[in-house]
Amino acid sequence: MTPAVPQQPLAARSRFGADLRHRREAFGWTAEEVGARIGCSTSKVTRVETGKRSATPADFEALMDLFDVSESDRGHLEALFRRGRARTAMWWGAYADVLSSRYTEFISYEHEAVAAAEYQVAYIPALLQTEAYARAVTEVGFAALGPDQVDSLVEVKRMRQRRLRDEVPLRLTAVITQAALEFEVGGPSVQAAQLRHLRETADLESVDLRVVPFDKGAEGTLTGAFTLFQGDGQESPGTAFAEAVTGTIVVDDALGLRRLARLHSYLLRAALGPQESLALIAKTERRLTAS
Repeated sequence: MTPAVPQQPLAARSRFGADLRHRREAFGWTAEEVGARIGCSTSKVTRVETGKRSATPADFEALMDLFDVSESDRGHLEALFRRGRARTAMWWGAYADVLSSRYTEFISYEHEAVAAAEYQVAYIPALLQTEAYARAVTEVGFAALGPDQVDSLVEVKRMRQRRLRDEVPLRLTAVITQAALEFEVGGPSVQAAQLRHLRETADLESVDLRVVPFDKGAEGTLTGAFTLFQGDGQESPGTAFAEAVTGTIVVDDALGLRRLARLHSYLLRAALGPQESLALIAKTERRLTAS
């Protein structure tokens, strides 16, 4: 593992940039037009909007004036701007040698979010996985990695799981399908232990876990896996990560976020209630233990 290195909080930069992009689009301007109005290049505007670089204090003032940002919105954006410029050693910097840029981005959003709405079709959500289950998933999904790299990725999941037990924990609303309970990841004993852990973790006040049963298969196969993060306040635009054939994509436009939020609500309605979900998990665990 490489030593921890200072990293700028990516989620704050990205949320700041996404807000600016939405405001620019509301005015009907191109990035080139904004650059010309505040005296910087088009590429700089684009990189600020995508969170790939920080705006300068002078840029911030110019953009607030250009978009005629209200005092209340300005305070929220200034907080994001300052967090995005702060150089802080984040814990995942120690795993830079095994983390892709997209995974790093995901962890950054997860770290700063107050709530997450997740849907998984085939796997148990990473925040709820046991070490043995996480290892089995990683060994299959990253078959080309060596043992040390697998160890590091498993440890990353363990570190991420601390968010559910923070002083101010991440509120996780997770919907999974019955298939995720039935697939024997790592063999019957590993899967049974995972389901037992799932029931125990579901007791946390920060966790709401639901299962879409097989008899709701049409609903359960509507979409692939996704996670929708909510920031700290209604002013904070959400950000989602959705699995696609070509890899994970980021969704941060208002229409896409509304669609995913509605889809998650629909899947919640299709799922069993909390107690019925736990009963199905326990029933599946007993079958695996007896096999």
